[in-house]
Amino acid sequence: MAKAAKPAFVCQNCGAVSSRWTGKCASCEEWNTIVEETAGDAAPPGSGLTASRGRVIALESLAGSTDPAPRIPTGSAELDRVTGGGIVPGSALLIGGEPGIGKSTLLLQLCAALADRGLRTVYFSGEEAVAQVRLRAERLGLRDAPVALASETNLANILATLSDGRRPDLVVIDSIQTLWAEALEAAPGTVSQVRAATQSLIRFAKSQGSALLLVGHVTKEGQIAGPKVVEHMVDTVLYFEGDRGHPFRILRAVKNRFGATDEIGVFEMVGQGLREVSNPSELFLGDRDSQTPGSAVFAGMEGTRPILVEIQALVAPSPLGTPRRAVVGWDANRLSMLLAVLDARCGVSFGQNDVYLNVAGGLKITEPAADLAAAAALLSSISGTPLPQNRVFFGEISLSGAVRAAAHMTARLKEAQKLGFQSAVLPQAGEIDATALTLSLQRIPHLKMLAEQLAPCD
Repeated sequence: MAKAAKPAFVCQNCGAVSSRWTGKCASCEEWNTIVEETAGDAAPPGSGLTASRGRVIALESLAGSTDPAPRIPTGSAELDRVTGGGIVPGSALLIGGEPGIGKSTLLLQLCAALADRGLRTVYFSGEEAVAQVRLRAERLGLRDAPVALASETNLANILATLSDGRRPDLVVIDSIQTLWAEALEAAPGTVSQVRAATQSLIRFAKSQGSALLLVGHVTKEGQIAGPKVVEHMVDTVLYFEGDRGHPFRILRAVKNRFGATDEIGVFEMVGQGLREVSNPSELFLGDRDSQTPGSAVFAGMEGTRPILVEIQALVAPSPLGTPRRAVVGWDANRLSMLLAVLDARCGVSFGQNDVYLNVAGGLKITEPAADLAAAAALLSSISGTPLPQNRVFFGEISLSGAVRAAAHMTARLKEAQKLGFQSAVLPQAGEIDATALTLSLQRIPHLKMLAEQLAPCD
Protein backbone atom coordinates (compact mmCIF):
# COMPACT_ATOMS: atom_id res chain seq x y z
CA MET A 1 0.00 0.00 0.00
CA ALA A 2 1.43 3.36 -1.04
CA LYS A 3 2.25 5.92 1.59
CA ALA A 4 -0.14 8.83 1.86
CA ALA A 5 1.36 12.15 0.87
CA LYS A 6 2.19 14.30 3.86
CA PRO A 7 1.00 17.89 3.88
CA ALA A 8 3.60 20.60 4.39
CA PHE A 9 3.29 24.33 4.92
CA VAL A 10 5.64 26.26 2.64
CA CYS A 11 6.41 29.98 2.66
CA GLN A 12 5.79 31.42 -0.81
CA ASN A 13 8.36 34.16 -0.22
CA CYS A 14 11.47 32.28 0.95
CA GLY A 15 10.54 28.60 0.54
CA ALA A 16 10.87 27.69 4.23
CA VAL A 17 8.92 24.57 5.26
CA SER A 18 7.09 24.23 8.59
CA SER A 19 4.98 21.49 10.12
CA ARG A 20 1.97 23.73 10.82
CA TRP A 21 0.39 26.87 9.53
CA THR A 22 1.37 30.19 11.05
CA GLY A 23 0.44 33.71 10.12
CA LYS A 24 4.07 34.87 10.04
CA CYS A 25 7.00 33.02 8.49
CA ALA A 26 9.73 32.35 11.05
CA SER A 27 12.49 32.59 8.42
CA CYS A 28 11.73 35.75 6.42
CA GLU A 29 9.18 37.25 8.88
CA GLU A 30 6.65 37.94 6.11
CA TRP A 31 2.95 37.78 6.94
CA ASN A 32 0.33 35.59 5.19
CA THR A 33 2.79 33.76 2.94
CA ILE A 34 2.34 30.23 4.35
CA VAL A 35 0.47 27.88 1.98
CA GLU A 36 -0.30 24.21 2.49
CA GLU A 37 1.27 21.95 -0.13
CA THR A 38 1.32 18.19 -0.51
CA ALA A 39 4.76 16.66 -0.94
CA GLY A 40 4.54 13.67 -3.28
CA ASP A 41 7.08 10.87 -3.47
CA ALA A 42 7.64 11.21 -7.23
CA ALA A 43 10.31 13.50 -8.54
CA PRO A 44 9.39 16.13 -11.11
CA PRO A 45 10.19 15.22 -14.75
CA GLY A 46 13.70 16.10 -15.83
CA SER A 47 14.93 16.77 -12.31
CA GLY A 48 17.47 13.94 -12.45
CA LEU A 49 16.63 12.68 -8.96
CA THR A 50 17.33 8.93 -8.83
CA ALA A 51 18.07 6.35 -6.18
CA SER A 52 21.53 5.45 -7.54
CA ARG A 53 24.66 5.78 -5.43
CA GLY A 54 26.27 8.11 -7.97
CA ARG A 55 29.69 7.99 -9.60
CA VAL A 56 33.06 9.51 -8.90
CA ILE A 57 33.71 12.62 -10.98
CA ALA A 58 37.10 13.95 -12.06
CA LEU A 59 38.28 17.05 -10.23
CA GLU A 60 40.21 19.80 -12.01
CA SER A 61 42.45 22.66 -10.93
CA LEU A 62 41.94 26.37 -11.39
CA ALA A 63 44.90 26.59 -13.76
CA GLY A 64 44.24 26.27 -17.47
CA SER A 65 42.82 28.25 -20.37
CA THR A 66 39.11 28.70 -20.99
CA ASP A 67 37.57 29.91 -24.21
CA PRO A 68 35.15 32.84 -23.94
CA ALA A 69 31.48 31.94 -23.96
CA PRO A 70 29.91 31.96 -27.45
CA ARG A 71 27.23 34.53 -28.09
CA ILE A 72 24.06 34.81 -30.14
CA PRO A 73 23.73 38.49 -31.16
CA THR A 74 20.15 39.62 -30.67
CA GLY A 75 20.19 42.29 -33.35
CA SER A 76 19.40 44.95 -30.74
CA ALA A 77 22.35 46.99 -29.51
CA GLU A 78 20.54 47.84 -26.26
CA LEU A 79 19.71 44.21 -25.48
CA ASP A 80 23.24 43.11 -26.38
CA ARG A 81 24.62 45.76 -24.00
CA VAL A 82 22.55 44.47 -21.08
CA THR A 83 23.31 40.78 -21.69
CA GLY A 84 27.04 41.43 -22.15
CA GLY A 85 27.27 41.04 -25.93
CA GLY A 86 24.45 38.63 -26.76
CA ILE A 87 22.70 35.57 -25.39
CA VAL A 88 24.91 32.61 -24.45
CA PRO A 89 23.68 29.22 -25.74
CA GLY A 90 22.74 26.94 -22.87
CA SER A 91 22.18 29.83 -20.47
CA ALA A 92 19.02 30.69 -18.56
CA LEU A 93 17.72 34.25 -18.31
CA LEU A 94 14.96 35.48 -16.02
CA ILE A 95 13.18 38.72 -16.90
CA GLY A 96 10.71 40.41 -14.55
CA GLY A 97 8.56 43.50 -14.73
CA GLU A 98 5.15 44.92 -13.93
CA PRO A 99 2.12 43.74 -15.95
CA GLY A 100 1.79 45.60 -19.24
CA ILE A 101 5.31 47.03 -19.15
CA GLY A 102 6.27 45.30 -22.43
CA LYS A 103 7.96 41.99 -21.48
CA SER A 104 5.99 39.88 -23.96
CA THR A 105 6.45 42.49 -26.68
CA LEU A 106 10.21 42.53 -26.20
CA LEU A 107 10.51 38.73 -26.22
CA LEU A 108 8.27 38.36 -29.27
CA GLN A 109 10.41 40.87 -31.16
CA LEU A 110 13.54 38.98 -30.05
CA CYS A 111 12.12 35.62 -31.22
CA ALA A 112 11.14 37.09 -34.59
CA ALA A 113 14.57 38.67 -35.11
CA LEU A 114 16.39 35.40 -34.41
CA ALA A 115 13.92 33.32 -36.43
CA ASP A 116 14.41 35.57 -39.47
CA ARG A 117 18.14 34.72 -39.28
CA GLY A 118 17.45 30.98 -39.53
CA LEU A 119 17.52 30.09 -35.82
CA ARG A 120 14.78 27.94 -34.35
CA THR A 121 12.84 29.87 -31.70
CA VAL A 122 10.01 28.38 -29.65
CA TYR A 123 7.58 30.58 -27.71
CA PHE A 124 5.36 28.97 -25.02
CA SER A 125 2.62 31.23 -23.67
CA GLY A 126 0.96 30.15 -20.45
CA GLU A 127 -1.15 33.27 -19.99
CA GLU A 128 -2.45 33.97 -23.49
CA ALA A 129 -4.02 31.86 -26.21
CA VAL A 130 -2.28 31.42 -29.55
CA ALA A 131 -4.80 33.77 -31.18
CA GLN A 132 -3.89 36.55 -28.74
CA VAL A 133 -0.18 36.18 -29.44
CA ARG A 134 -0.90 36.23 -33.18
CA LEU A 135 -2.83 39.49 -32.78
CA ARG A 136 0.16 41.06 -31.02
CA ALA A 137 2.51 39.79 -33.73
CA GLU A 138 0.26 41.27 -36.43
CA ARG A 139 0.20 44.61 -34.62
CA LEU A 140 4.00 44.57 -34.44
CA GLY A 141 4.37 43.58 -38.08
CA LEU A 142 5.85 40.16 -37.21
CA ARG A 143 3.18 37.77 -38.50
CA ASP A 144 5.47 36.36 -41.22
CA ALA A 145 8.34 35.54 -38.82
CA PRO A 146 8.90 31.73 -38.56
CA VAL A 147 8.44 31.54 -34.79
CA ALA A 148 7.15 28.24 -33.36
CA LEU A 149 4.26 29.11 -31.04
CA ALA A 150 2.19 27.16 -28.50
CA SER A 151 -0.07 27.83 -25.54
CA GLU A 152 0.79 25.26 -22.86
CA THR A 153 1.30 25.07 -19.10
CA ASN A 154 2.00 21.36 -18.58
CA LEU A 155 5.72 20.93 -17.91
CA ALA A 156 5.90 17.37 -19.26
CA ASN A 157 4.24 18.40 -22.55
CA ILE A 158 6.65 21.32 -22.94
CA LEU A 159 9.73 19.13 -22.37
CA ALA A 160 8.43 16.49 -24.80
CA THR A 161 7.77 19.14 -27.44
CA LEU A 162 11.25 20.63 -27.06
CA SER A 163 12.87 17.18 -27.36
CA ASP A 164 11.01 16.42 -30.59
CA GLY A 165 12.64 17.45 -33.86
CA ARG A 166 15.40 19.99 -34.39
CA ARG A 167 17.08 21.41 -31.30
CA PRO A 168 15.67 24.87 -30.47
CA ASP A 169 18.15 27.75 -30.29
CA LEU A 170 15.91 29.91 -28.07
CA VAL A 171 13.06 28.88 -25.78
CA VAL A 172 10.75 31.48 -24.22
CA ILE A 173 8.46 30.57 -21.31
CA ASP A 174 5.84 33.25 -20.56
CA SER A 175 5.56 32.88 -17.64
CA ILE A 176 7.26 30.46 -15.23
CA GLN A 177 4.53 30.94 -12.59
CA THR A 178 1.90 29.35 -14.88
CA LEU A 179 3.67 25.99 -15.33
CA TRP A 180 2.78 22.87 -13.35
CA ALA A 181 4.28 19.39 -13.00
CA GLU A 182 1.98 16.37 -12.67
CA ALA A 183 4.23 14.78 -10.06
CA LEU A 184 3.47 17.59 -7.62
CA GLU A 185 0.02 18.18 -6.18
CA ALA A 186 0.67 21.84 -5.39
CA ALA A 187 -1.11 24.56 -7.34
CA PRO A 188 0.68 26.41 -10.19
CA GLY A 189 2.67 29.37 -8.94
CA THR A 190 3.57 27.83 -5.58
CA VAL A 191 7.18 27.44 -4.48
CA SER A 192 7.29 23.71 -5.27
CA GLN A 193 5.91 24.10 -8.78
CA VAL A 194 8.05 27.11 -9.70
CA ARG A 195 11.20 25.46 -8.39
CA ALA A 196 10.51 22.15 -10.12
CA ALA A 197 9.63 23.78 -13.46
CA THR A 198 12.69 26.03 -13.39
CA GLN A 199 15.02 23.16 -12.49
CA SER A 200 13.67 20.91 -15.25
CA LEU A 201 13.84 23.59 -17.95
CA ILE A 202 17.36 24.69 -16.99
CA ARG A 203 18.49 21.06 -17.05
CA PHE A 204 17.14 20.72 -20.58
CA ALA A 205 18.76 23.99 -21.71
CA LYS A 206 22.16 23.03 -20.30
CA SER A 207 22.10 19.55 -21.85
CA GLN A 208 20.87 20.65 -25.30
CA GLY A 209 22.67 24.01 -25.58
CA SER A 210 19.45 25.98 -25.99
CA ALA A 211 19.10 29.48 -24.60
CA LEU A 212 16.22 29.71 -22.11
CA LEU A 213 14.28 32.90 -21.38
CA LEU A 214 11.86 32.82 -18.45
CA VAL A 215 9.32 35.54 -17.66
CA GLY A 216 8.59 36.10 -13.97
CA HIS A 217 5.79 37.98 -12.29
CA VAL A 218 6.70 40.71 -9.81
CA THR A 219 5.30 41.52 -6.39
CA LYS A 220 3.90 44.88 -5.36
CA GLU A 221 7.38 45.78 -4.08
CA GLY A 222 8.78 45.27 -7.59
CA GLN A 223 10.66 42.02 -6.81
CA ILE A 224 10.27 38.87 -8.88
CA ALA A 225 7.59 36.73 -7.24
CA GLY A 226 8.39 33.27 -5.93
CA PRO A 227 11.38 31.90 -4.04
CA LYS A 228 14.75 33.62 -4.35
CA VAL A 229 16.26 30.26 -5.26
CA VAL A 230 14.94 30.76 -8.81
CA GLU A 231 17.11 33.86 -9.21
CA HIS A 232 20.10 31.86 -7.94
CA MET A 233 19.45 29.03 -10.41
CA VAL A 234 19.45 31.18 -13.56
CA ASP A 235 22.51 32.81 -15.12
CA THR A 236 21.07 36.27 -15.75
CA VAL A 237 18.34 38.30 -14.06
CA LEU A 238 16.88 41.27 -15.92
CA TYR A 239 14.31 43.79 -14.69
CA PHE A 240 12.10 45.74 -17.08
CA GLU A 241 11.37 49.10 -15.48
CA GLY A 242 9.30 52.09 -16.43
CA ASP A 243 6.09 53.97 -15.84
CA ARG A 244 3.16 53.16 -18.10
CA GLY A 245 2.51 56.91 -18.19
CA HIS A 246 5.87 57.36 -19.97
CA PRO A 247 6.89 55.74 -23.27
CA PHE A 248 10.40 54.97 -21.96
CA ARG A 249 11.40 51.51 -20.72
CA ILE A 250 14.61 50.58 -18.90
CA LEU A 251 15.99 47.05 -19.11
CA ARG A 252 18.40 46.60 -16.20
CA ALA A 253 20.72 43.66 -15.46
CA VAL A 254 21.02 42.90 -11.75
CA LYS A 255 22.80 39.55 -12.17
CA ASN A 256 24.88 38.31 -15.10
CA ARG A 257 27.31 35.41 -15.00
CA PHE A 258 28.52 36.26 -18.51
CA GLY A 259 28.80 40.04 -18.31
CA ALA A 260 28.70 43.15 -16.17
CA THR A 261 25.82 43.97 -13.86
CA ASP A 262 24.04 47.33 -13.51
CA GLU A 263 24.09 47.80 -17.28
CA ILE A 264 20.90 49.25 -18.74
CA GLY A 265 19.22 49.29 -22.13
CA VAL A 266 16.78 52.06 -23.01
CA PHE A 267 13.71 51.46 -25.17
CA GLU A 268 10.77 53.57 -26.26
CA MET A 269 7.28 52.08 -26.58
CA VAL A 270 5.82 53.08 -29.94
CA GLY A 271 2.96 51.79 -32.06
CA GLN A 272 5.17 49.19 -33.73
CA GLY A 273 6.54 47.84 -30.45
CA LEU A 274 9.71 48.64 -28.56
CA ARG A 275 12.25 50.84 -30.32
CA GLU A 276 15.79 51.01 -28.95
CA VAL A 277 17.13 54.43 -27.98
CA SER A 278 20.77 54.91 -28.93
CA ASN A 279 21.21 58.24 -27.09
CA PRO A 280 19.18 58.14 -23.87
CA SER A 281 20.62 61.43 -22.58
CA GLU A 282 18.78 63.39 -25.27
CA LEU A 283 15.66 61.42 -24.42
CA PHE A 284 15.67 62.26 -20.71
CA LEU A 285 16.57 65.91 -21.30
CA GLY A 286 13.86 66.65 -23.84
CA ASP A 287 11.39 69.54 -23.31
CA ARG A 288 13.39 71.03 -20.46
CA ASP A 289 12.38 74.53 -19.32
CA SER A 290 15.52 76.48 -18.48
CA GLN A 291 13.68 79.48 -16.97
CA THR A 292 12.02 77.57 -14.14
CA PRO A 293 13.83 77.34 -10.78
CA GLY A 294 14.39 73.89 -9.32
CA SER A 295 15.77 72.12 -12.39
CA ALA A 296 19.31 70.66 -12.42
CA VAL A 297 20.99 68.30 -14.87
CA PHE A 298 22.76 65.31 -13.33
CA ALA A 299 25.62 63.61 -15.18
CA GLY A 300 25.18 60.02 -14.03
CA MET A 301 26.51 56.56 -14.85
CA GLU A 302 24.49 53.41 -15.47
CA GLY A 303 27.01 50.59 -15.66
CA THR A 304 29.52 51.73 -18.27
CA ARG A 305 27.14 54.19 -19.93
CA PRO A 306 27.06 57.90 -19.00
CA ILE A 307 23.53 59.32 -18.91
CA LEU A 308 22.38 62.89 -18.37
CA VAL A 309 19.03 63.27 -16.65
CA GLU A 310 17.06 66.18 -15.26
CA ILE A 311 16.31 66.34 -11.52
CA GLN A 312 13.36 68.55 -10.64
CA ALA A 313 12.62 70.01 -7.20
CA LEU A 314 9.72 72.03 -5.88
CA VAL A 315 9.88 73.74 -2.47
CA ALA A 316 6.64 75.40 -1.36
CA PRO A 317 5.36 76.76 1.99
CA SER A 318 3.48 74.08 3.86
CA PRO A 319 0.08 74.68 5.50
CA LEU A 320 0.57 71.53 7.57
CA GLY A 321 2.28 71.03 10.89
CA THR A 322 4.37 68.26 9.37
CA PRO A 323 5.53 69.24 5.86
CA ARG A 324 5.30 66.75 3.02
CA ARG A 325 8.32 64.98 1.55
CA ALA A 326 7.58 63.27 -1.79
CA VAL A 327 10.19 61.62 -4.01
CA VAL A 328 9.85 59.93 -7.42
CA GLY A 329 12.82 58.09 -8.91
CA TRP A 330 15.22 58.62 -5.99
CA ASP A 331 15.72 57.32 -2.46
CA ALA A 332 13.47 59.10 0.05
CA ASN A 333 15.93 58.43 2.88
CA ARG A 334 18.68 60.13 0.89
CA LEU A 335 16.49 63.20 0.43
CA SER A 336 15.92 63.39 4.20
CA MET A 337 19.68 63.17 4.79
CA LEU A 338 20.34 65.88 2.20
CA LEU A 339 17.80 68.24 3.76
CA ALA A 340 19.41 67.70 7.18
CA VAL A 341 22.88 68.49 5.77
CA LEU A 342 21.60 71.68 4.10
CA ASP A 343 20.05 72.78 7.39
CA ALA A 344 22.92 71.86 9.72
CA ARG A 345 25.94 72.67 7.52
CA CYS A 346 24.66 75.44 5.25
CA GLY A 347 21.97 77.15 7.32
CA VAL A 348 19.24 76.62 4.70
CA SER A 349 16.14 75.34 6.47
CA PHE A 350 13.31 73.44 4.74
CA GLY A 351 11.40 72.79 7.98
CA GLN A 352 8.39 74.97 7.05
CA ASN A 353 8.20 73.86 3.40
CA ASP A 354 6.82 70.95 1.44
CA VAL A 355 9.56 69.34 -0.65
CA TYR A 356 8.91 67.43 -3.88
CA LEU A 357 11.72 65.80 -5.87
CA ASN A 358 11.32 64.09 -9.24
CA VAL A 359 13.65 62.41 -11.72
CA ALA A 360 12.33 63.28 -15.19
CA GLY A 361 11.57 60.57 -17.73
CA GLY A 362 10.73 57.77 -15.29
CA LEU A 363 14.37 56.80 -14.64
CA LYS A 364 15.32 55.49 -11.19
CA ILE A 365 18.64 56.76 -9.83
CA THR A 366 20.51 54.79 -7.19
CA GLU A 367 24.07 56.13 -7.25
CA PRO A 368 25.08 58.61 -4.52
CA ALA A 369 26.73 60.96 -7.04
CA ALA A 370 23.28 62.47 -7.65
CA ASP A 371 23.47 64.27 -4.26
CA LEU A 372 25.00 67.46 -5.64
CA ALA A 373 22.48 67.77 -8.49
CA ALA A 374 19.57 67.20 -6.09
CA ALA A 375 20.99 69.79 -3.68
CA ALA A 376 21.37 72.30 -6.54
CA ALA A 377 17.74 71.75 -7.58
CA LEU A 378 16.52 72.21 -3.99
CA LEU A 379 18.54 75.39 -3.46
CA SER A 380 17.40 76.76 -6.81
CA SER A 381 13.75 76.15 -5.95
CA ILE A 382 13.83 77.63 -2.44
CA SER A 383 15.71 80.72 -3.65
CA GLY A 384 13.74 81.15 -6.87
CA THR A 385 16.97 81.37 -8.89
CA PRO A 386 17.06 79.33 -12.14
CA LEU A 387 20.24 77.38 -12.75
CA PRO A 388 22.17 77.92 -16.01
CA GLN A 389 20.77 75.72 -18.75
CA ASN A 390 24.21 74.61 -19.96
CA ARG A 391 25.52 73.38 -16.58
CA VAL A 392 25.70 69.84 -15.16
CA PHE A 393 26.23 68.64 -11.58
CA PHE A 394 27.53 65.47 -9.95
CA GLY A 395 29.14 64.55 -6.64
CA GLU A 396 28.40 62.68 -3.42
CA ILE A 397 27.66 64.73 -0.29
CA SER A 398 28.78 63.44 3.10
CA LEU A 399 27.13 64.21 6.45
CA SER A 400 29.73 66.89 7.06
CA GLY A 401 28.71 68.67 3.87
CA ALA A 402 31.92 67.78 2.03
CA VAL A 403 31.55 66.94 -1.66
CA ARG A 404 33.23 63.61 -2.35
CA ALA A 405 34.65 62.37 -5.65
CA ALA A 406 32.60 60.17 -7.97
CA ALA A 407 33.67 57.36 -10.27
CA HIS A 408 34.13 57.84 -14.03
CA MET A 409 34.32 61.63 -13.80
CA THR A 410 35.93 62.05 -17.22
CA ALA A 411 33.26 59.94 -18.93
CA ARG A 412 30.50 62.04 -17.35
CA LEU A 413 32.11 65.27 -18.52
CA LYS A 414 32.66 63.99 -22.06
CA GLU A 415 29.00 63.02 -22.34
CA ALA A 416 27.95 66.50 -21.15
CA GLN A 417 30.31 68.14 -23.62
CA LYS A 418 28.98 66.00 -26.46
CA LEU A 419 25.43 67.21 -25.75
CA GLY A 420 26.42 70.88 -25.80
CA PHE A 421 26.83 71.68 -22.11
CA GLN A 422 29.45 74.31 -21.36
CA SER A 423 30.09 74.13 -17.60
CA ALA A 424 30.08 71.60 -14.78
CA VAL A 425 30.05 71.69 -11.00
CA LEU A 426 31.92 68.71 -9.60
CA PRO A 427 33.93 67.62 -6.53
CA GLN A 428 37.31 69.16 -5.89
CA ALA A 429 38.83 65.72 -5.27
CA GLY A 430 39.27 63.14 -7.99
CA GLU A 431 41.38 63.00 -11.12
CA ILE A 432 40.07 63.88 -14.58
CA ASP A 433 41.61 63.91 -18.03
CA ALA A 434 41.10 67.52 -19.10
CA THR A 435 43.08 67.31 -22.36
CA ALA A 436 39.98 66.77 -24.53
CA LEU A 437 37.58 68.83 -22.41
CA THR A 438 36.44 72.36 -23.26
CA LEU A 439 33.97 72.60 -20.37
CA SER A 440 34.32 75.29 -17.73
CA LEU A 441 34.87 73.32 -14.53
CA GLN A 442 33.93 74.57 -11.06
CA ARG A 443 35.35 72.21 -8.45
CA ILE A 444 33.92 72.69 -4.97
CA PRO A 445 35.08 71.00 -1.73
CA HIS A 446 31.97 71.74 0.36
CA LEU A 447 28.25 72.12 -0.24
CA LYS A 448 28.29 75.50 1.48
CA MET A 449 29.96 77.04 -1.58
CA LEU A 450 26.98 76.12 -3.73
CA ALA A 451 24.53 77.25 -1.06
CA GLU A 452 26.19 80.68 -0.88
CA GLN A 453 25.74 81.14 -4.63
CA LEU A 454 22.06 80.21 -4.72
CA ALA A 455 20.69 80.73 -1.21
CA PRO A 456 23.15 82.77 0.93
CA CYS A 457 23.26 81.73 4.57
CA ASP A 458 21.95 84.31 7.05
